[in-house]
Amino acid sequence: MTKIQKSFFKALAMTALLTIAACSSSDTKENNRKVTFNKNWQFHLNDAANDKDTISAATQWRTLNLPHDWGVEGKFDEHSPAGTGGGALTGGLGWYKKTFTVAAADSTKITSVVFDGVYCNSEVWVNGHYLGKRPNGYISFEYNLTPYLKFGDTKNEIIVKVDNSKQPNSRWYSGSGIYRNVWLQTTDKLHVGQYGTFVTTPKVSANETTVVIAATIKNEYAEAKEATITTTLYKRDKETATVSQKVSIEANAEKTIKQETTVNNPVLWNVESPELYTAITEIKIGDDVADRYETPFGIRSFKFDLDKGFLLNGKQLKIKGVCLHHDLGPLGTAFNTRAMERQLEIMKEMGVNGIRTSHNPPAPELLDLCDKMGFIVMDEAFDMWEQPKNKDDYSTAWAKWHKADLEAQILRDRNHPSVFIWSIGNEIPEQWNENGARIGKELAGIVKALDTTRPVTAAMNPPIIVSGDINIQFTETAAQPNALAGSGALDLIGYNYAHQTYANHKINFPKTPFIATETTSGLQTRGYYDKNSEEIKQWPKRWDIPFHDGNPGNTVSAYDQVQTPWGSTHEATWKVMKKYDFLSGFYIWTGFDYIGEPTPYLWPSISSYFGIVDLAGFPKDVYYMYQSEWTNKDVLHILPHWNWKAGQTVDVWAYYNNADEVELYLNGKSLGKQSKKGDDLHVMWKVPYASGTLKAISRKGGKTVLEKEVKTAGAPAALKAAADRATIKADCTDLSFITVDIYDANGVFAATANNEINFSIKGNGKIVGVCSGDPVSHESYKGTKHTALNGKCLVVIQSHEKAGTIEVTASAKGLKAATIKITAE
Repeated sequence: MTKIQKSFFKALAMTALLTIAACSSSDTKENNRKVTFNKNWQFHLNDAANDKDTISAATQWRTLNLPHDWGVEGKFDEHSPAGTGGGALTGGLGWYKKTFTVAAADSTKITSVVFDGVYCNSEVWVNGHYLGKRPNGYISFEYNLTPYLKFGDTKNEIIVKVDNSKQPNSRWYSGSGIYRNVWLQTTDKLHVGQYGTFVTTPKVSANETTVVIAATIKNEYAEAKEATITTTLYKRDKETATVSQKVSIEANAEKTIKQETTVNNPVLWNVESPELYTAITEIKIGDDVADRYETPFGIRSFKFDLDKGFLLNGKQLKIKGVCLHHDLGPLGTAFNTRAMERQLEIMKEMGVNGIRTSHNPPAPELLDLCDKMGFIVMDEAFDMWEQPKNKDDYSTAWAKWHKADLEAQILRDRNHPSVFIWSIGNEIPEQWNENGARIGKELAGIVKALDTTRPVTAAMNPPIIVSGDINIQFTETAAQPNALAGSGALDLIGYNYAHQTYANHKINFPKTPFIATETTSGLQTRGYYDKNSEEIKQWPKRWDIPFHDGNPGNTVSAYDQVQTPWGSTHEATWKVMKKYDFLSGFYIWTGFDYIGEPTPYLWPSISSYFGIVDLAGFPKDVYYMYQSEWTNKDVLHILPHWNWKAGQTVDVWAYYNNADEVELYLNGKSLGKQSKKGDDLHVMWKVPYASGTLKAISRKGGKTVLEKEVKTAGAPAALKAAADRATIKADCTDLSFITVDIYDANGVFAATANNEINFSIKGNGKIVGVCSGDPVSHESYKGTKHTALNGKCLVVIQSHEKAGTIEVTASAKGLKAATIKITAE
């Protein structure tokens, strides 16, 4: 490490000690089988210059709580081996350890540790005994600790080595560490296995639904056991059905049983009203309850149809989805349920109904949230197979691990009603040759052995062999499929981009329905606008040629006018998607900006431009185009800001719905009315700039629907703060996201202000992230100051365990400060 890095991590260590003191060391009980295992870990990041691949009595540790991403704590580095694709942040090799006790009463039980995700190449020891290695950084896994534990008051020690030193191994920012939750699980020796239930609904109607529960029961006793297995179904704590049977299971064996029952008048899961049921499987030995296992599920029917597209519960529904990478902006990859919930809330407000987990199995809590909030999930497994995309990526572990990892994903996720599609790969190089057909069939077979209720797809770029100009691919003659698309392995043909070919899908694939797995790749910097919005720009010229011809400061126009060579503008792809019923839906790249992959630029850019929402969670203008198309709420949004130079002509856009026309005014004078014609998705005026007020009014039948204004701002004068939630839980995990806006002396939003903002905090909380959404900013997300981007900045506050008031102050040189109070209870 450099001296600067050492001092930075020393400061982090001091902050961690203060935080641990504010949070109890005891973990939280999740249910009757498991408790969180996140608190009071010790962490050491190897110094590449001095440390060997080991730890000793001299190793220095700092105390922290999980989940933890050490990568986001570091400095952005132009020479990082991860490259700008990996966010210019460094990986490395880290160690975690934790001491814990296990009650003497549990000595006759099975105790295991469950990791939801560790990036990457994790190895685990308990009390000096080696438990195993897991290369995959995104998969959940468990180890049985029982043979090696000490019970009672004697302490146990678990050690985890995490090796993310071989770089590059990812095309985006992966994060480093135990970045998802960890659980300590205790069961009787007769118990339901890990992810051991599978609830299906083979017959669904409005009157009744058949529910089948398959449960794998493990007997780890040295003798056979007779038991009664009872499964009871609940809806909102009300019992709806129950089924019971007796079983005999041999010693050290397992048995899968199937139970069937009926739910009368079921409430069906859908994206507007995602109703959930719970199946509770109880194992009794005589009168004693040995195990109780809960399985949330939903009742719904669905179909992907060659002509009608996607049908949910018998009704046509266009999947309007987005792709999401796994980082949470300024929090890095360290998972937090509230941060993920906030992202989904912002997407839901836009009208999104689908999420693709790009390009890996997600945190389990993401799927829990999608179940509860109503999203159609494409659950993706791999970004590469045998053939690498980076020299040290998962392809190095493919031969040994791909089957076990895919099986673990399917078993873990198959009860989630939000999961509708399994994706076995993204833009796999083998799709073009016979290896793609071979591996695709193998992977589809692995999925089907565990779940036949959902279709399998792969994200192909594209699924047909394209010769010449893709813009003229619509013909009456079928195109040749690539090897994977033509293998018969896939239930859905997945298209990455190539929207020019969508209309020809039924000619190219007359027996297999359509899904657009990844689309668009439009590019924007929030709040920055080029002078001519009508020029469609293709940046870069080609994916493999470095780009040096962009805007000053590595900005990209926020008008919907800049696209990648493989993609399109946002409007272009949506116009095709909405035109044809047989196009079941699409997943836009991406819902949020993410760390890494700063296309079209390289350094000094370090985060993406693809998002409809920026890294801080602030919507870009195109968000409102989708909102106007995908929701029933009244929408009127005008852009750009109104701070220009005298004599400039400014392109003014309006996104609107539920209206016949929009009239634009400048300082009270009408500039005329505009109406969308044909497949238009916005209207535009060319306006000679004059300072003052730009006002838009949307009308329907002559009556006003909405009015919106943008005003010329003077010099920045004051800050204003607003929290997404004024009350949070005092649990050491809950968050409040506070937006700080810059205003002039008259209270006008200063849309071009880029002041440095300092944050301070008092009371029962801490600052865990700062961000403005600027892809070029190298300021730490873990600091207490950050430069605003075009008038906006974000600070993220996390509670302590003690209830009380958290007071946050934002200040900037020469500006009136803003203070806001959050209640933790």
